[in-house]
Amino acid sequence: MIAKKSSKTIGKERRDKRLRVPVLPIEEAEIKSKATDAGLTVAQYLRNLGLGYQVPSVIDNRQVDALLKINADLGRLGGLIKLWLINDKRTKLIGKSQLHLTLDSIRNAQSAMLNQIIKLKK
Repeated sequence: MIAKKSSKTIGKERRDKRLRVPVLPIEEAEIKSKATDAGLTVAQYLRNLGLGYQVPSVIDNRQVDALLKINADLGRLGGLIKLWLINDKRTKLIGKSQLHLTLDSIRNAQSAMLNQIIKLKK
């Protein structure tokens, strides 16, 4: 395996050799899709695979972003419940029905987070 060179070294060298790889149309589509998912060009993707480098996954980053958003939603909902429980004057008009709706929102957010975690583990 070739040692990965720094970006400074690569900047001085020019990649002028081309490799031709015959593929079926379905294989071409899948390679392009996987390269896009990894945030790479097809050439970068195939070069990384061919040299044994780890291919970064943008999909994982998207799933992490989704989990962070759900976590923020849960934090906001928790803050609302805290205000209600300490009898803050801003929440005097909130009744039990609103509290139950908030708790339902928390359960839905927890379920969404669990689904994202399951997808991330696959």
